[in-house]
Parts: sequence; structure tokens; C-alpha cells
Amino acid sequence: MVRGKVEMKRIENSTSRQVTFSKRRNCLTKKAYELSVLCDAEVAFIIFSHKGTLFEFASSNMQKIIKRYREHARETTMVNNSTELEHNVENLKYETANMVKKIEILEVSKRKLMGQGLGSCSMDELQDIDSRLERSLKIIRARKTQLFKDEIERLKAKERLLLQQNASLREKANATTASACTRTCTSTTTNTTSSSERKGKL
Repeated sequence: MVRGKVEMKRIENSTSRQVTFSKRRNCLTKKAYELSVLCDAEVAFIIFSHKGTLFEFASSNMQKIIKRYREHARETTMVNNSTELEHNVENLKYETANMVKKIEILEVSKRKLMGQGLGSCSMDELQDIDSRLERSLKIIRARKTQLFKDEIERLKAKERLLLQQNASLREKANATTASACTRTCTSTTTNTTSSSERKGKL
């Protein structure tokens, strides 16, 4: 009878799952033992069942095998870290070299824009430099014009504020003068009336 292919998914029936676990664990133990004997290899494995039960197998001493594994894992980690460090160093060297080249290109371009080192420039290069300078000048002039406009607007706003303050002060001054005149006129009238009354009595 030909056995069907087992579908790789969790067995829902707990009894069937336990039976399968036992069979496959025993098969794994047998294969591990055969591998250790036939190939003179150190073999070990650890299994925890779904209930937390521990099952283990070791062709020799389990602790010695675990110690050997940890030492090997530590050495592998050190080698990997060293390889990664070397890789990072190489990347940094490559990036540094590229950055130096870019800085040199920018320095040359800067000197040419300042009118230095133009002797080796071709006509096309000089035309390109001329175009770049023209664009730069347009940007500078536009910015300068904008700053002038902003300053003019600021001065106009300040002028309006000063005019408002001046008008307010003028109104206050006129009001004060009018009030003083009113008090003076009232005092004069009172004095005149008092003098007339004194003369009448005499």
C-alpha cells in the first residue's frame, strides 16, 4: 500500500498528534544514533513537547557538545563581526574617496567662477561658466530688489505710524489749548462781574 503525502500543518486531533510525535521522535533518535556511529560524528538534539516535556539525545556527553557548540558559535560570531568591520571600513574608504573627488571638483569649479585657472578652459567651458554667472547675477539682483522693496514697505509703514502718532498728539494739544482758553475766559468773566458788583455797591 502506497502511503499518501503528509500535509505539513498542525495535527488538530490531540491523540493523533501525540502518536505522531512519539513515532517521529523515535525515528529522529534512531537516525541521530546511526549518523554518530556510521560517520563518527558528535550528534545531539533537544526537544520540548507541546506540554513542555524535555527529550534529548547525545552521542557522547551533552554538556561537552553544548560547550563545543558555544565555542564554535563564539568564533563564528567573531569572524562574522571581523568580516563586517572590514566591509564597513572598505565602504568608508570608498565613500571618503568619492567625497574627496567631489570636493576637488567643487574647488575647481569655484576657482573658475572666481576667474582663476581659466587658461585650460575650452570655449564651451567658458560659455558654460558665463551662463552660470549670468544666472547667479539674475538671482542676486532679484534678491537685492526684493530686499529694497521690503525696506521701502517697512519705511512706509513706519511713516504711517509716525503720522498717526503726530495727528494724535496734535489733537491732544489742541484739546488742551482749548480747555485752557475756556478756563481763562471763564476766570476773566468772573473777575469782571465781581468788579462791577463792587462798584455798584459803592
